[in-house]
Amino acid sequence: MERLGLRRDIDLALHLPLRYEDETRLVRLDEVRDGDTAQIEGVVRDSRVEMRGRRQLLVRMQDESGEVLLRFLNFYGSQQKSWGPGVRLRVRGEIRHGFFGREMVHPQVRIVKPDTPLASSLTPVYPTSAGLPQTYLRKAVAAGLARAPLDEIIPAPLLPMQWPSLREALYFLHHPSASVSLAALEDHSHPAWQRLKFEELLAQQVSQMQARAERAHLKAPVLKAGQQGLPDRLLAVLPFQLTQAQQRVVAEITHDLTRPQPMHRLLQGDVGSGKTVVAALAAAVAMDAGWQCALMAPTEILAEQHFRKLVGWLEPLGVKVAWLTGSLKAKAKREQIAAVASGEAQLVVGTHAVIQDQVEFAKLGLALIDEQHRFGVAQRLQLRRKLESSELEPHLLMMSATPIPRTLAMTYLADLEVSTIDELPPGRTPIVTRVFSDNRREEVIARIRDEVAKGSQVYWVCPLIDETEDSDQQADEAAGRVSNQRPPLDLSNVTQTHQDLSEALPGVGVGLLHGRLPAADKADVMSRFSSGELSVLVATTVIEVGVDVPNASLMVIEHAERFGLSQLHQLRGRVGRGSVASVCVLLYSSPLSDSGKQRLKAMAETTDGFEIARRDLEIRGPGEFMGARQSGSALLRFADLNEDQGLVSRARQVAELLLREHPRVAQRHVIRWLGDKTEYLKA
Repeated sequence: MERLGLRRDIDLALHLPLRYEDETRLVRLDEVRDGDTAQIEGVVRDSRVEMRGRRQLLVRMQDESGEVLLRFLNFYGSQQKSWGPGVRLRVRGEIRHGFFGREMVHPQVRIVKPDTPLASSLTPVYPTSAGLPQTYLRKAVAAGLARAPLDEIIPAPLLPMQWPSLREALYFLHHPSASVSLAALEDHSHPAWQRLKFEELLAQQVSQMQARAERAHLKAPVLKAGQQGLPDRLLAVLPFQLTQAQQRVVAEITHDLTRPQPMHRLLQGDVGSGKTVVAALAAAVAMDAGWQCALMAPTEILAEQHFRKLVGWLEPLGVKVAWLTGSLKAKAKREQIAAVASGEAQLVVGTHAVIQDQVEFAKLGLALIDEQHRFGVAQRLQLRRKLESSELEPHLLMMSATPIPRTLAMTYLADLEVSTIDELPPGRTPIVTRVFSDNRREEVIARIRDEVAKGSQVYWVCPLIDETEDSDQQADEAAGRVSNQRPPLDLSNVTQTHQDLSEALPGVGVGLLHGRLPAADKADVMSRFSSGELSVLVATTVIEVGVDVPNASLMVIEHAERFGLSQLHQLRGRVGRGSVASVCVLLYSSPLSDSGKQRLKAMAETTDGFEIARRDLEIRGPGEFMGARQSGSALLRFADLNEDQGLVSRARQVAELLLREHPRVAQRHVIRWLGDKTEYLKA
């Protein structure tokens, strides 16, 4: 129950069925077709245990029109005794034709009398977890539904008249009558579903507006550029001009930094749009005002890319940049932590190590988080709390190369200001994407020979074979923090591919990079690839973000069907960073799932990150796309942001009105729906 989040009566009341079973009517055996799921009642003619490859309980049952065999591969001895000859059973399951005639395998079984009444409503089937049977869950939900405080909170004039009350809606959805349209239940268009989705969206909108209002009362340092003119000096030494989009977002961020309330802004832009330089200019404003900055990235490779760029831009201007990661030796780490605590280090770049307890800042004014979706809520809150003064909070700028579609920005991110870099720097060449079956692997290797002969470089990306691997673990392994409690990853694919390409490309430097390499080895491989000493880099997704080698013109992604759409787009963004025409080859293995086909089709049709994000949202749904706001629990369970835009707009209007005229009602509604999850909205 705990695993399902069922702690309160209201949680049980809101635990809605996945589907329904119709136990309101009986069907004669001669009316059932092969493959139908039906409920049949009859008398047991014979019950015996036989060995047919394995021990099985076989029960022959007949009604007035025919006979059916009930087959049980797992059973108790008591069941054989209970279901003996002459006993009347009511069974429900799928009818299929077996070797010995019609049969049901593991049907639901009840012992009944001839006058036992049928169910009066559809039977709910709930989402459950191992060891929690439906019968127990149905009783628990029914009890929670009866006890839950489901009184009407929202003033009646704010709701459409045709909608039922919340209590009526929930009772209906848990136990709909057999006459109701199953289509209206399944597509969530029934008024009971509309009421429930509206309630959820209203709680989400109110909580977002409350989070924004609370932040307006918080105090943050006012960061105005000082006498040193660091932002202008940085602009002067950059080897390129800012695009108009970059100039616009820099102005938005700079304005926020001069306000006494903490900035809470998301900077989004497609792969290669130049977010790092925008972050550097924001940091320059803060440092010029006499405050420190921290930049946290999810992987050591990405953090090091930022570190090298920022050191190259800022150290000649007199800025001391500290480096903090989990792989630093103890002495070096102590020195870096001391520089941060004394204020000598004005800018700190690193991985999760930046938020460790022993890291104390002298004056943290601005926190920058790259690839913010790869960090959990607790980690982002921890970084915000690094400002020792209890009266001040640091400004927060989060960055993402996964653009957020507007529908999500209006709901999941309604408490955030969003800045968008919607323009790529000049000189970038479009990337051509090709989708090939893996039986054309030799053709791809021949193309690699041609690219290397022309002096270009190539990435070959392999997925990790271990299916339990998740993005957090990849981030951890890339940051050098490997838990002994995790099973070792199967790196056979990437190591075998490295060996195969080394043999197929004699005389060509082929490097190998994965998260389990020691940090020094990873840095060495990346350095040799960046310098051109290595022509081909075989890697796992540790190169997904941040790696910038302008000479790389070919990206091969093996088993592309195993990757998510945003991850494929990120990987593709490692090429096309210079003036050379670039190609991304997606190798897939058959058979492809429907979603796999959709992902590869989207990659072949567009290189626009915003269009990719829109399609990703369509394929995965908002909960997965947003990583459930990295909270471990989705903030929207019932509403569909693609289909419920009308409800979103109505919920936003009602939320504003409630907060203005009925603040206590608004607060009660949020507590009912979100409980203690509102803390997540602050991150």
